[in-house]
Amino acid sequence: MAKSALGRGLGELLGEVETAYDKNNHKDESAHIKEIDISLIKPNPAQPRKVFDETKLNELSKSILKHGLIQAITVIKDEEDENGYILIAGERRLRASKLAGLETIRANVLSLEEMQMREIALIENIQREDLNIIELAYSYAQLINEHNITHEELADRVAKSRTSITNTLRLLTLSVYAQQMLSSDKITAGHAKVMIGLSDDEQKIVVDTVIGQKLSVRETEKLVKEMKTPSKSTKSKSEKSSIDYDIKPLNEVAEKFKSNDLKVKITPKYLKIDISSQDDVDAILKYFSTL
Repeated sequence: MAKSALGRGLGELLGEVETAYDKNNHKDESAHIKEIDISLIKPNPAQPRKVFDETKLNELSKSILKHGLIQAITVIKDEEDENGYILIAGERRLRASKLAGLETIRANVLSLEEMQMREIALIENIQREDLNIIELAYSYAQLINEHNITHEELADRVAKSRTSITNTLRLLTLSVYAQQMLSSDKITAGHAKVMIGLSDDEQKIVVDTVIGQKLSVRETEKLVKEMKTPSKSTKSKSEKSSIDYDIKPLNEVAEKFKSNDLKVKITPKYLKIDISSQDDVDAILKYFSTL
């Protein structure tokens, strides 16, 4: 297989792009850096980022209004529309410029093959943007699948360890629900890695428990270990080992106990309340007497 642009280092790849239009710009700078009507620019279909932080976009928008766009975006001509362009890099800058109400934007107009466009977009996001870890995992998967490279090769090209690449990709085996909670920072990657291998239903129970009880990664490891090790009475082949009940409503009970300074822990197997004084006993009795 011929060596693609992806096979070179990021600095070399982007450096060649810069050099390409630097050389031409000595003759006519406007040949590559142009002021383009924003309405003519289509989003990059290879863009791995799907969610953008609205607060950060607003901040960037205000900065652009005050100081102007310091770094031009990068586009290529749209072959299907002689007047149109397709965005390669700079979607945050483009979105922020739209938010600022600008009608035009400075852009580097390049001529690249479609695969190079995808490579540059993916690598730029991996290296330069704060993708959430699930978006990052999908970016890794795209590069591996489309360019037939190993985890080791990808690790070398994006300056990450092979272990980091592999562990990140394993997160794509999680349930949709677990991935959503991880993407929205409801749980951490440490919590998520512990759940790999559990059924979707079990993952939901663990995720809800982590969020509701604010479990640490170590506590989550213990919870998952308990779920993976059924008691003797549940080892019969005729019995189901999966948990099919919802303990989430108990989180509200736990919060009420915690408001009385009681230490409470909920797992799929038990609700534990630590009692260290007569005040604790009175608080528990008072709660149940109101039911």
